[in-house]
Amino acid sequence: MIESLGVPTVVLGLVRPHMETTRPPRGLFVPFPLGRPLGEPEDAAFQTRVLRHALGLLERNDGPVILEDFGEDAPSQTALAGWAPPFVLPMPGEVSAASLRTEMELVIPWWMRAQARFGRTTVGASGIAPQAWPAFFAAFLAGEVPASPVAGLTPALALRFACDDVKALYSEAAQAEGPMPGIRQVDGWFWTATLAGRLLIALRTAGMASSDNAVRTVAGRFFVPAPFLPPAAGH
Repeated sequence: MIESLGVPTVVLGLVRPHMETTRPPRGLFVPFPLGRPLGEPEDAAFQTRVLRHALGLLERNDGPVILEDFGEDAPSQTALAGWAPPFVLPMPGEVSAASLRTEMELVIPWWMRAQARFGRTTVGASGIAPQAWPAFFAAFLAGEVPASPVAGLTPALALRFACDDVKALYSEAAQAEGPMPGIRQVDGWFWTATLAGRLLIALRTAGMASSDNAVRTVAGRFFVPAPFLPPAAGH
């Protein structure tokens, strides 16, 4: 519609198959993590290169469909040799509210250091205080659907956002000091070396067995990224 009025448009896309299906008049596929269409927070030079490439497509009319790939990975996608979090956690043990609470007591001080370092936090989507997460998760692990502790949020949405908060808290804490790691390094550490990661995997399993359809939906779709799902039975 906009193009038919003589106004050229360009789309930045993070999933190339979607762009191939929707076929925008002009599209630039950017190979960055979801939520980062310009690649890097606080990297104006990199963001400018992305925007200049995208805006350059507005000068072309050799369509009907123009789809190009941005040729650089974001700097945060490059692994940092020898990276490890600035703190050491015990090997993940039994998945329980008590063990998560113990692990979080070690992580939260580093999360607070990260807030001082970056001047912000992305934790808080659920509106549930971190100290209340273990008990809230424990109810779902036991097969219950507890009342939502947040007005205006269903139990399923409160659980989804609390899981997002856990991932954000650990990710920020892991970057509290030292050079910035690659984003995949932080993900790999969280899902393979923390009890919180194991607990979210267990929450997914419990949620998908819930009698509550909304809980089943959020558990299956939002708790655990596909690369870190446990192998299916028989595989």
